[in-house]
Amino acid sequence: NMDSTLHYIHNDSDLSTNSSFSPEEERKSKVQDVVPQALLDQYLSMTDPSRAQTVDTEIAKHCAYSLPGVALTLGRQNWHCLKDTYETLASDMQWKVRRTLAFSIHELAVILGDQLTAGDLVPVFNGFLKDLDEVRIGVLKHLHDFLKLLHLDKRREYLYQLQEFLVTDNSRNWRFRAELAEQLILLLDLYSARDIYDYLRPIAFSLCADKVSSVRWISYKLVSEMVKKLYMASTSTFVVDVMNELVEKFCRCRKWSGRQTFVFICQTISEDDCLPMDQFA
Repeated sequence: NMDSTLHYIHNDSDLSTNSSFSPEEERKSKVQDVVPQALLDQYLSMTDPSRAQTVDTEIAKHCAYSLPGVALTLGRQNWHCLKDTYETLASDMQWKVRRTLAFSIHELAVILGDQLTAGDLVPVFNGFLKDLDEVRIGVLKHLHDFLKLLHLDKRREYLYQLQEFLVTDNSRNWRFRAELAEQLILLLDLYSARDIYDYLRPIAFSLCADKVSSVRWISYKLVSEMVKKLYMASTSTFVVDVMNELVEKFCRCRKWSGRQTFVFICQTISEDDCLPMDQFA
């Protein structure tokens, strides 16, 4: 019944939600006609904290894992059936449950569409950004996938928070910073030249000076793509400023590692044809 499922997903009717339900209205709000109601009621009851403690401590994690599939089956117009359960799981005491939701929130955003995502998923997403590293990595790995679904004004709000990904619970968690560099390469397409210069450039330069070589190598690619993006922008002063900063910060660095970084960045810019050769020279 894939056709009927897709019909439910793309039907934007009945998107209104009201949290001030009476008990009777609350019961009715969970009613739908896509799957047998008893089956949905059984699924929703599994997130009850007392039941989870007595039956299986892993049950909440399994519910979280299945939730995007349940949302896909029920369709966008039946999200009100799952909203409370989703919020319960998102605030679960077990970080494994929150981590599971963090890794799939971008998929759920595709199912729900921009209106419901902005109202119901963005607050949960913001909570995950401040969570443990084990949860934060879930949203970080799919940061581009989630942000591209938001409207531009809402998307720009996250520019101020990208810097926070440089700070982790464990400073030796270098893969976190490597993933950040990978995501920033993708995010270049979502922001203007001014935003890239003001917010992404300082993070990229910081990652280029990372203590771990794997992070630095990804960051060289990030800087080269940034130079390419800024050069193609109509405001060309940004790319000149970035190149001057590269010379000042790395080429004239007192440490040999900084000067080596400059050479590697030049190599990447040249190999990827990010600039015309006369501009490069």
